[in-house]
Amino acid sequence: MLALTSVWTTVLLAAAVALGPLATDMYLPALPAMGAALSAGADQVQLTLSVYMAGFALAQLLCGPLADRFGRKPVMLGGFLLFAVASLGCALTSDIETLIVCRFLQALGGSAGPVLGRAAIRDIYTPREAARILALLASIMALAPAVAPTLGGLMLEGLGWNAIFLALAGYALVMTLVVAIGIPEPMPADYRQPLRLCSLLANYRTIGSDPSFIGYTLTNALIFSALFAFLSGSSFVLIDFLAVAPQHFGLLFGLVVVGYIAGNLTAMKLGRRLVPDQVMLRGLVLAVFGGGLMAALAVAEVFTVWAVVVPQALVMMGVGMALPQTMAGALANFPRMAGSASALFGFSQMTVAATVGALVGHFYTGTSLVMALVVAVATVTALAAYLLLVQRYPAPGFEPAPEAGA
Repeated sequence: MLALTSVWTTVLLAAAVALGPLATDMYLPALPAMGAALSAGADQVQLTLSVYMAGFALAQLLCGPLADRFGRKPVMLGGFLLFAVASLGCALTSDIETLIVCRFLQALGGSAGPVLGRAAIRDIYTPREAARILALLASIMALAPAVAPTLGGLMLEGLGWNAIFLALAGYALVMTLVVAIGIPEPMPADYRQPLRLCSLLANYRTIGSDPSFIGYTLTNALIFSALFAFLSGSSFVLIDFLAVAPQHFGLLFGLVVVGYIAGNLTAMKLGRRLVPDQVMLRGLVLAVFGGGLMAALAVAEVFTVWAVVVPQALVMMGVGMALPQTMAGALANFPRMAGSASALFGFSQMTVAATVGALVGHFYTGTSLVMALVVAVATVTALAAYLLLVQRYPAPGFEPAPEAGA
């Protein structure tokens, strides 16, 4: 097995964690076609995204404590196997209701990757180091969603939408073997927590009442919602409204992901001379600019592909800078409860994102306006959460150094 601090361990963790994003990004080009095949409206098809996020959120509340008791690997392996079975169910369904149920089960299994990947990084590294490693992990992970919509579009064109879920099932089985064979258990044995209801509730109460955790988690959930609003609405806006071919959708989506990767790499570079909170502020300001630009163009009825893709790429660059810092900051105070802290963090993130995604689908009017306005509002409220909470309650070691002579 690999050493825990090996860069290849980070690569394998990224590949495992990417299972969750793949389950959303790979089938995005197929959403309109799935609606037609299953006789479902845009709101019902978009519900498969929101239900996935809701299941993802709920499962983490159990997944984290289980991992704090039994270790990261066993829970991750069980989750991946459940994901594979549910993906097969998605591929074989013939109605939208069954697809929604299977997507929920898929989310229950897929949640193991992100929540335990974050916890494993916290197990291995200090909070300041974790911020940089999480940025590296995020940039590696982003390669999957960068190519996933293109692959999904090609599968849709040549094999039909069912093939996308078969591919996801295969990937989950491969990652089960990779994690089982290649990654050692990262959690120290003396960090294991009892699996009793009173202990779980006490741990969640301790974590959820920590003002630093609240600030970082709320900022994360809101800026992540800007990303998810685009995920929820982009295929309908670009394919249905702006007449982009499904096989070309992935290329445009890839440009947006390039912005995210650029943000991750920028965060890693700035992290050598700035504390994580300073990097986060720069990312949030950039995201607000991008979201405001997209909303302004939509209000002015500038309905073109580039009026959506370029501003969203700026938003994603800001998201790429901010997300790793919020993750590291939220987990900083809880080295012995990293699984539970990561679970509550992920639950909050996904719950807010699922709500935002449902709003985009419910209020969709056939143009980019609703999606653009939701993206803009999410970025502005994320910046407000940072200014009101994170700046007042920074994580230990994340405070800016005092000026010389101060």
